[in-house]
Amino acid sequence: MESQRSQAKAVGQRLLQAETPGKNGLRAVSSGQGGRALRWFTTVVLNAAFLGMGVGAAVLGPTFPDLARNVNRNISSLSEIFVGRALGYLGGSVVGGVLFDYMNHFLLLGLSNLFTSAGFYLIPFCKTAVLLTAIMSVTSISFGTLDTGGNVLILNLWGDKSAPHMQALHFSFALGAFLSPLLAKLAWGTTASAQNYTEPDFERSALNRSSAGTSYSLLAVPEDKNLLWTYASIGTYSLVVSVFLLAPFFKKSSKQKKSTASDQGARRAKYHWALLCLLFIFFFFYVGAEVTYGSFLFSFATAHVGMKETEAAGLNSIFWGTFAACRGLAIFFATLLQPGTMLVLCNVGSLVSSLFLVLFDKSPLCLWIATSVYGASMAATFPSGISWIEQYTSLSGRSTAFILVGAALGLMATPALSGILQGLYPDLPIILYTCLGSAVFMTVLIPGMYKLATLPQKKKETTNSENQKTLLCRFKINKEAK
Repeated sequence: MESQRSQAKAVGQRLLQAETPGKNGLRAVSSGQGGRALRWFTTVVLNAAFLGMGVGAAVLGPTFPDLARNVNRNISSLSEIFVGRALGYLGGSVVGGVLFDYMNHFLLLGLSNLFTSAGFYLIPFCKTAVLLTAIMSVTSISFGTLDTGGNVLILNLWGDKSAPHMQALHFSFALGAFLSPLLAKLAWGTTASAQNYTEPDFERSALNRSSAGTSYSLLAVPEDKNLLWTYASIGTYSLVVSVFLLAPFFKKSSKQKKSTASDQGARRAKYHWALLCLLFIFFFFYVGAEVTYGSFLFSFATAHVGMKETEAAGLNSIFWGTFAACRGLAIFFATLLQPGTMLVLCNVGSLVSSLFLVLFDKSPLCLWIATSVYGASMAATFPSGISWIEQYTSLSGRSTAFILVGAALGLMATPALSGILQGLYPDLPIILYTCLGSAVFMTVLIPGMYKLATLPQKKKETTNSENQKTLLCRFKINKEAK
């Protein structure tokens, strides 16, 4: 009888462990033999994918004049390409988030990288602006899917230990963005001038190419072979990464689907969607301020502060350099500090540095110091926010997509509005006001998010615990009766 009771207890404990949903969608896959190796393999491949996404997202800047010349357009008349990219990323975040909850994770991310690869192979062959914008939009859809899926997959793989890996993921993106101009201008050396072609020059160029019979072609080999090799190298890299992303799908697809399905609702805050809405607004202000400052810093330094162009270019490099470097350092700090602590420290640094920028907007020395602090402070905010909310409520593909939509809207709306206001009030540092205002709103939102996240929700947890105890007792009684 005693041995039967001990066996019943052991079996009952295993039954409870099987019925209790795991915290992470891939925890069941990662816990078996070879699971640790699979988890590290997937993490490394995801970092490689985000490195390629950073290169691909940033390569448009240094190659934009070359692409404009390739489609017989001047730079100012090709601005719709940025709108297409932003809308594509927005759509990819939404669609990818929904599909991520129903498709195999590795299959979805592998296919998105395949579409990215195909898009980069085709971009230099585009001879019309409409086709170029369309392919850029499709490529950005893949970026949005990869961004959403990569964040969720890291959380699924590492759970409560995901903070340093989340920081590493976003550092890979920043590193790719930093390396992109080197690839475009130094490795392959695209040749077009960065000047904005005048309309008469553009018309003569279009007329000459029309007579050559190439202006009516949708696709043709570009005259600038350096442009071709730049995009082909990025496409090849994405193709190789997609192969590694698809590899776990053929090995673990069925187990991964089952474990993911059982994980839905593993941890849910009392006001789950209200918390997501606050984080939506938080990332709207964060991404909007980051992109606005990085985009307008050069023109602000030359027009408002009176810096030389070489100094302004160095200032811009300082901002993105400290941004990328501190994202790298955040990997190590995330092993020592809680995500909430890092989020608060980043926000305090952003608030203080942007305040000094507004107070001493004419001081070049303050601009150098405060820009460095601002870039360093903004670096770890996004991955820390994702890791922080995962401590209180589980993020599915759809909820992560919802958060990233806020970031995408901030990316589109804030720089555009700031640019318009700066044009209307050229004597005011509108760009600095935007950064300070965003930092103030973020500071107000953090206590509200923490309050919502920490509201107790013991009723559901008690019910689950009582059900498990009842199940174990019934199992013991049945075994003893036999």
